[in-house]
Amino acid sequence: MNDRYRRRKNCRLCGSNEIEECFKLKSTPPANAFIEKEKISEEQEHFPLEIFFCKECYHVQILDIVDPKILFENYVYVSGTSPVFVKHFEDYANYILENFSELRNSLVIDVGSNDGTLLHFFKKEGNRVLGIDPAKEISKEANNQGIETLNGFFDYNFSQEIKKKYGKAGIITANNVFAHIDDLNDFVHGVRELLSDDGIFVFEVSYLADVINDLLFDTIYHEHLSYHSVIPLISFFDKNEMTLIEANRIDSHGGSLRCVVRLKKNVKVHVRQSVENCVKLEKEMDLNKIDTYRDFFTRIENKKNELHKLFTKLKSENKTIIGFGAPAKATTFMYQFCIDKKIIDFIIDDSPLKQGLFSPGMHIPVYSSKKIYEESPDYIIILAWNFAESIMDKHKEFISNGGHFIIPLPKLEVK
Repeated sequence: MNDRYRRRKNCRLCGSNEIEECFKLKSTPPANAFIEKEKISEEQEHFPLEIFFCKECYHVQILDIVDPKILFENYVYVSGTSPVFVKHFEDYANYILENFSELRNSLVIDVGSNDGTLLHFFKKEGNRVLGIDPAKEISKEANNQGIETLNGFFDYNFSQEIKKKYGKAGIITANNVFAHIDDLNDFVHGVRELLSDDGIFVFEVSYLADVINDLLFDTIYHEHLSYHSVIPLISFFDKNEMTLIEANRIDSHGGSLRCVVRLKKNVKVHVRQSVENCVKLEKEMDLNKIDTYRDFFTRIENKKNELHKLFTKLKSENKTIIGFGAPAKATTFMYQFCIDKKIIDFIIDDSPLKQGLFSPGMHIPVYSSKKIYEESPDYIIILAWNFAESIMDKHKEFISNGGHFIIPLPKLEVK
């Protein structure tokens, strides 16, 4: 342990000390810690990646907390580079405005707003919008694009400053952010302070049921401190004077939850059937038992062996392999499955922010998709497997030239 990370001693949802380790993944650098060419001779710091289970509320979590400034201030992921996510956020905004039409003219605040992709669609519909994001350069670019964005980490104190200047919000969103927060009680206190009495707090998180069912272990990395399920969230919001009214399962990131929360004092609080459906599923899957997670780790190791048999065969035939996609999940995937320079020659990514850089820890170069057609590899393993269909559709020329795609998860496929 050092001043760059610390280990907490209790559950971040219920505060219980009754927590037990489920399994350990391999230590990795921060998942988005891409580096310039001049630094590839330097060894990057690795941090533990261990999963714990709370025996009291059944929340699954990482207890080793890397300094958020290391993880987020120089963030290189932007939503707007993925057509799939742009469409997802457009549908997301429409869902909120159609289902909660009484909030159509209210202020919308997006916590972890990134490049403002979601807020763009609310603004287009006439809402006042405000973004909050800790990434300095991305916040600056969002402001340049006309989405007012405050640069900083959201917490209760920050919420007071925002409320004083902008007033209360009818809609507060936090997408793929709620898993990143260590002090969730403070975060939700801030949301509660900022939310109008009839307002909604909507957030999306990777769903633990899908992680377990589809072996999505690569969604485990240092930014993701929590692996959320509905049963622990119900009690968490209840003690924070709020009610989880919806928990809709959606396809993004291989399987996510879109949760809608209202203040308890709101007369419109009505818990929808989607919440009970998730509770029933989680009980059927034994997500309240630690052995479920230990079995999950055994399945990870079996998948690793299956993939390495394929790599061994391809390499024995002198086939060349590259990677496609450099999302955060690729760091966990590559470390756990020992996919290094001996297996893949380079990685393709559509984000200009990552092109020309080298992958965290393993220092594999990242290029634009032009490199595929310059080098003509035999196989491409899709590291951004949740975008496999759109990637293959965009690169039909690679397939028509005799190339093959490897989709590693949820099921190993070669196409």
